[in-house]
Amino acid sequence: MEPSFFYGAMYVNYGLTVALSVAVFVISSLIFGLSLLQCFAAIVIALLILAPFNLRLSRIIWINMFVHFDKKFKKK
Repeated sequence: MEPSFFYGAMYVNYGLTVALSVAVFVISSLIFGLSLLQCFAAIVIALLILAPFNLRLSRIIWINMFVHFDKKFKKK
């Protein structure tokens, strides 16, 4: 893999974390009625727990933009 692959995956990861942060904020403030500080704590906890998942998901999304899966190809 080239180093630029990981740079691209970092941008995808940034987008995923922003989307997750907004979703957690909206859910925690509108549904649960938490204060701003409690919403911030919920965002930090969610990001820490889901960090490994987000990293792998961002790499999968980034590689699938450029390399497509071929069912007919088999390694020998």
